[in-house]
Amino acid sequence: MIEVAVLGVLAVAAAVLSGALAGRPAAPFQEAVRLLTMQRRVTARADRLLTGIGVVSLPVAAALAALVVPFGERAAVGTGVGVVWFNAMEVVAWGSVWLAGWGANSAYALAGGYRFVAQGLAYELPHMFALVTAALGAHSLDLRVVAQAQDGLWFAVWMPVAFAVYLISVPAMAFWGPLGHPVGADLAGGAMAELSGPDRLVFQAGRYGLLAVGAAVAVPLFLGGGAGPLLPGWLWSLVKTCAVLALLVWTRRRVPVLRMDRAMTAAWTVLIPAAVLQMLVVGIVVV
Repeated sequence: MIEVAVLGVLAVAAAVLSGALAGRPAAPFQEAVRLLTMQRRVTARADRLLTGIGVVSLPVAAALAALVVPFGERAAVGTGVGVVWFNAMEVVAWGSVWLAGWGANSAYALAGGYRFVAQGLAYELPHMFALVTAALGAHSLDLRVVAQAQDGLWFAVWMPVAFAVYLISVPAMAFWGPLGHPVGADLAGGAMAELSGPDRLVFQAGRYGLLAVGAAVAVPLFLGGGAGPLLPGWLWSLVKTCAVLALLVWTRRRVPVLRMDRAMTAAWTVLIPAAVLQMLVVGIVVV
């Protein structure tokens, strides 16, 4: 379970880095204290059970996804279907956001939940194709085997399109930065509009957790896992994960939020064909 704890620390580090890029490195801790001492706000006729399930299940999905992420050659749960498990936890996140939006009995929150479902339908296909491409190159769904198959040549080098598609889809998975429409300001916060106090803090922690685990999975999929000179494998995995996570956090402050219709159009007309073509090329090479 050390791997899950490490990814939790990375999620906190991502929040601190995001605050530092905005000129307020202590802001995440100040916000956490403020939310912990704030009284919960409840809308009229809200379904508190569904809202609670949605809020709590988001960080739980991130933690469960982290179980199969290898640091070096070791993962908390060694399974031969780590790629499938990771993808399944993303689907749990869909349900989490939608339940949080639906249960609040608020038009803005509900619209934010539906936005995430629509965004998920658009990003998930190219995302899955990117995952399958890496698994196809390694002839395995085990993240440890995928990392080992890159001995001498990272998949990011000869599967650059799949790698790029994956990096684009991770912010969509965590509704982050340029793909943060489900919690957009034009909807007064969208799915988070009616969340306050500890509920809002837990939900935010889930977002950062998804971002951290998405960055961590990029390492065994495309960056050779723990392969590298001098340092032990687990440390190389950590260094690479930090590099990818820093890049993803940076996008929030440097890349504007894309219009929802343009983001979905790009996913359906550009990302999906590109990912399918990359998968076809890899299939021809390895078969």
